[in-house]
Amino acid sequence: MKLTRTVPKWTGRRGTLGLPAPALPRCDRKKECSKKTKTDDGENVSPDVPSLAQENSEKGEFHKLADAKIFLSDCLACDSCVTAEEGAQLSQQNAKDFFRVLNLNKKCDTSEHKVLVVSVCPQSLPYFAAKLNLSVTDASRRLCGFLKSLGVHYVFDMAIAADFSILESQKEFVRRYHQHSDEQRALPMLTSACPGWVRYAERVLGHPVTPHLCTAKSPQQVMGSLVKDYFAKQQLTKSPTLADDKRVVKNLPPEKIFHVVVAPCYDKKLEALQEGFSTALPGAQGTDCVLTSGEITQMMEQSDLSVKDAAVDTLFRDAKEAVVRRHDGTGSDGHLAHVFRHAAKELFNEHVEEITYCALRNKDFQEVTLEKNGEVLLRFAAAYGFRNVQNLVLKLRKGKFPYHFVEVLACPGGCLNGRGQAQTEHGHTDKFVLRQMEGIYADIPVQPPESSAHVQELYQEWLEGTDSLKAQEALHTSYQSPERCTAALDMKW
Repeated sequence: MKLTRTVPKWTGRRGTLGLPAPALPRCDRKKECSKKTKTDDGENVSPDVPSLAQENSEKGEFHKLADAKIFLSDCLACDSCVTAEEGAQLSQQNAKDFFRVLNLNKKCDTSEHKVLVVSVCPQSLPYFAAKLNLSVTDASRRLCGFLKSLGVHYVFDMAIAADFSILESQKEFVRRYHQHSDEQRALPMLTSACPGWVRYAERVLGHPVTPHLCTAKSPQQVMGSLVKDYFAKQQLTKSPTLADDKRVVKNLPPEKIFHVVVAPCYDKKLEALQEGFSTALPGAQGTDCVLTSGEITQMMEQSDLSVKDAAVDTLFRDAKEAVVRRHDGTGSDGHLAHVFRHAAKELFNEHVEEITYCALRNKDFQEVTLEKNGEVLLRFAAAYGFRNVQNLVLKLRKGKFPYHFVEVLACPGGCLNGRGQAQTEHGHTDKFVLRQMEGIYADIPVQPPESSAHVQELYQEWLEGTDSLKAQEALHTSYQSPERCTAALDMKW
């Protein structure tokens, strides 16, 4: 299968992805962001492809799947913030690597076998529902059945990982609020769930932005910890390809698990490169491969495998199917809404039922306030897309920042509009599909993370308490803080 994303050949200082390049951007001139346009470097070439089920001698039936390489204008790895080593690793973030593991599992050398786990982002499910013309629950089962027909052992929903990310963000905001003063500027707190935004903040902005990034790990990073630490120590049951295999394995080494994440955007591939899921197990990577929703859809469309719908798995010992749910966000994991309600209750004893968003500059820049007796107690904002992000950065730089908290996402419209899904063959947003997805996502039941009994169980059984050292290691991270590039703040978007 030849995917439509190719690597552009940059000229001049950028060079070609994968060739030697400085780790950090130079600041000797004004720059124009490479996200604005695409090159015509064969991006939309899609030759005839053999079906997934076609055998190809010793190389396996999936050998001819093309490399799914990142097109830099689809992510925030603009200019030279992708190093040579990262470029080489990114070339492996594709379907070919996924099927390499599947083929290894089909061979007789069991020492090479791996337990293959796929985790699906909540924002990817509406895309599959729209493309398959199914309800989101039926689309989830169809996707699960397809993946298991290929040889995947477990398929998980990532909503529980977002639970942890949100809960830790809530606690951190309250702590920062109490610590904030003229001498110690702990606020504003900027969300860290979007890897494109975090990459830009780390590699281009540096100080004064990185100290304001929330240290809670993103849902993808948390899911890596759950799969390769918690799940690896639980009982693993039979292989989907061997009906009579009843073996039970405990304390599986994390390197024996190949963890794939299905995500709506390409930035998640970059994020996977830096995922050390636990300082207690150095060198272990939480996510081994990221495939976009669009890449998976192409596999499904080109497959002639017989697929039966299958129940999505659960991380827990009960056999109940995981219910499709989401958090209170229009196109994201809803950090703003959940942190806002929690802060209102914890800091001011105010119970907020309905959150009112006020659009300011545009529909992707919205404000939420908590007022009492004419006084603004909390002022939160959602800034989606880099035009809005750039305005926020400039305000922060000038010391004229009115917000306590900002949910920052690189994609206009949020995660549903990730560049890895709902795209036309020319690389533009498919607005019809996106509108369908927005309606589907809005109808998914919302479950507050505080109400999850499984999350509380994990805090105690897996993390040894909500404020333990293990919880800090598994659920929090730190950020690079290179010297700030002042010219980058003048970048055109």
